[in-house]
Amino acid sequence: MLLHVVPLADWSAAPEGPYAPASLAAEGFVHCSADGPAALAVVDAHYREVPGPLLVLVIDEELLTSEVRREGSGGTLFPHVYGPVERTAVTSVLEVRRDADGRVRELVPRA
Repeated sequence: MLLHVVPLADWSAAPEGPYAPASLAAEGFVHCSADGPAALAVVDAHYREVPGPLLVLVIDEELLTSEVRREGSGGTLFPHVYGPVERTAVTSVLEVRRDADGRVRELVPRA
């Protein structure tokens, strides 16, 4: 399983097609994490100031048609999806709960 952090507004923007965040056009891949703690660390490091609800997409790598590469430096590897994410590959959606300062508290199933 791969995890991808996304603002609710971005995930909801084009519900009929594959998900293609801005990073796909800008960097050539979709940033992902390998587990919950890594996804929460990404939220704390890069999304603290992002307003509104944040989601974590749980992606079944076997259902993707795009290539997945694990890349990084310093011994930390992150999965990168080199193409759009088919919505059929998203097996569940979690919601990020944050405190008043934007720090992560937990991941919970989205109702």
